[in-house]
Amino acid sequence: MARLIALEGIDGSGKGTQAALLHAALQRAGHECALLSFPRYQQTQFGRKIGDFLNGKYGTLDQVHPVLVSLLFAGDRLESKPLIEQSLARCEFVICDRYVPSNMAHQAAKAPATEREELLSWIEFVEYELYRLPRADAVIWLDMPVPAAQELILRKQKRAYTDRAADLQEADATYLEQVRQVYARLATRDATWRRIDCCADGRIRETDDVAAEIAAIMIPTA
Repeated sequence: MARLIALEGIDGSGKGTQAALLHAALQRAGHECALLSFPRYQQTQFGRKIGDFLNGKYGTLDQVHPVLVSLLFAGDRLESKPLIEQSLARCEFVICDRYVPSNMAHQAAKAPATEREELLSWIEFVEYELYRLPRADAVIWLDMPVPAAQELILRKQKRAYTDRAADLQEADATYLEQVRQVYARLATRDATWRRIDCCADGRIRETDDVAAEIAAIMIPTA
């Protein structure tokens, strides 16, 4: 049976790079695998609206209620559900650069502490129960301090959904720290999560070093 692996972390933590490296490592090891990235900005109707939201078309982060924003990200995965299911049917591994936990962490970060659990439960209901999306078999959390993540964000190449160096979420350090804290909370209560420390001795770890740690965890050995 195929395994669904989600790579998670705040913006700039290297999810896309590490997802691609894990995909390549699994292929070299002889495993059939697929790589998906969410949001699918150009491939789904909801993805295009997410791009508009991140560009500020509907207001600032605190002007759009996180319950409403959560529906955009969940809708993107609902539109992508046939692709997810097809990938799981034909592959041994399906790697997702962001998945449901991203929606949970980012939206809960915008809510008052007293409302976070209710919002987390709401997103799980919509994505897993209502939309019946499969749960990840393993979640790799790339834990990156916010200053280091924002440094890497500025190095990113131009993205299709924005002309900005950093979108609404990426530019807000306080918000990103709140997202990181929600990720930490989620990691402590789910045995499928593995935390990867992306910094050592105050420095960002080398990409290949992080990739090797992830591969050691996820690639089966004979």
